[in-house]
Amino acid sequence: MPDTLFALDGKTAVIVGGGSGIGEAVAAGAAAQGARVFVLDANEPAAGAVASRIGGGARAQRLDICDAPAVRVCFEAAVAETGRLDIVVCTPGINVRKPILDYAGDEFDRVVALNLKGSFNVLQAAGRIMVARRAGSIVIFSSIRSRVVEPGQSVYAMTKAGIVQLVRTAAAEFGPAGVRVNAVAPGVVETPLTAPIKANPEWYNAYRAKSALQRWARAEEMVGPTLFLASDAASYVTGTVLFADGGWTAADGRFTPPL
Repeated sequence: MPDTLFALDGKTAVIVGGGSGIGEAVAAGAAAQGARVFVLDANEPAAGAVASRIGGGARAQRLDICDAPAVRVCFEAAVAETGRLDIVVCTPGINVRKPILDYAGDEFDRVVALNLKGSFNVLQAAGRIMVARRAGSIVIFSSIRSRVVEPGQSVYAMTKAGIVQLVRTAAAEFGPAGVRVNAVAPGVVETPLTAPIKANPEWYNAYRAKSALQRWARAEEMVGPTLFLASDAASYVTGTVLFADGGWTAADGRFTPPL
């Protein structure tokens, strides 16, 4: 097995949502593997701090993925500077936890706009560039909620399931041009998005006990699955969902029967 199988030397990687959480960890991981990294985030100071920390000529820029023209401009700028666009990773997501009967229209629109339309904007802009170049890897973040749900997760789960079908369709459409498209589906990860859960010990511990590994994930533990899909190690992997969930979806977890 060649030593370069997971290497990203000479490649341009755009990490959307790279200012915090999983995106920040992936940006640092891609830089460590030799990629030229562009850190894009709605929080420009946070993106700048990450780019400064990881070094290697990393660039930072503000990006609202709900703004399709802005997404295109950012990706085209990366190509103009480096001459290529090899990897795009999209991590942003929001959640409004409410019963379906209590959900407000503007809350629905906000979650769908970022999670689903934003992911579509990223996928479309990256796909146009990569299909023309006939090379590239796109990784979009889904969730265990694309497969299993709980009360209060209706719209979030809907968008994360939608991302799976979006990824599969893109894989089918972009595949003839040599462009791969995959999704990562994390379980519970300690990030700013899940901070309210961590602040509630009963809730936090219930989630901890649900996974087969009996713990939450660290953001850094999403780097390996993501960069595997982005790298040549996954050169024949497309249209798939990699569940990095500590066994959450493998085991029922509600009750351990006597054996």
